[in-house]
Amino acid sequence: MTASFSLDGRRAVVTGAASGIGAAIAMAYAAAGARLVLADRDAGRLAQRAEACRALGVAVETVHADVGVEADTARIVDTCIEAFGGIDILVNNAGMLTQARCTDLTTPMWDEMMRVDLRSVFLCTRRALPSMIAQNWGRVINVASQLGIKGGAELCHYSAAKAGVIGFTKSLALEVAPDNVLVNAIAPGPIETALVDGISAAWKQAKSAELPLRRFGRPEEVAPAAVLLASDPGGNLFVGQTLGPNSGDVMP
Repeated sequence: MTASFSLDGRRAVVTGAASGIGAAIAMAYAAAGARLVLADRDAGRLAQRAEACRALGVAVETVHADVGVEADTARIVDTCIEAFGGIDILVNNAGMLTQARCTDLTTPMWDEMMRVDLRSVFLCTRRALPSMIAQNWGRVINVASQLGIKGGAELCHYSAAKAGVIGFTKSLALEVAPDNVLVNAIAPGPIETALVDGISAAWKQAKSAELPLRRFGRPEEVAPAAVLLASDPGGNLFVGQTLGPNSGDVMP
């Protein structure tokens, strides 16, 4: 790892770290030298991911948690502060994905999407900010989606939540950049993860056909963007930006 993209000794929290993009980011951060707090609802897979990261020579703590629960978000962030003396990097990655036409969306489906994909970003970030501001250094990286920019049929609730993440990112970036806390988002296109398992095969086939690359991405192709945004000096000029590893689906 070159000095420009080293995270040596940085203290990082990654939510949704047991699988998919979160797991890939956890591994990339471990390879870059970060000390990690990994959080997920899947305790078994979380433990496996933690061991894989420890094998790269870094300290790792785990928190079995639901990011949509306020007390759990406090435990996640506080674990990093207590174990490592502070928090430098927060990756809000945990999320869910379901599919339904708007006329078929129930209020509980809508509320659950907002709880997990949007409310959690606010809760984790609010808990982490005081420590970052006090030390005059921090990075908040929110994993959104290209559907938060362009929308997606039968994904109104998901697209709305991810659009909210992007709006939150931009607004918070304006607030805390003077404190040297840089807030940015990553908006991946469709990625081959367990998250998309609940989407119909017809939707995935049609989506692949319209992508300039003609394929979904892989988690390890998204993780380098999270390393860039967290690094110093590599990420030092990114403020309120939304990076788009999306196979060409969105070209701002």
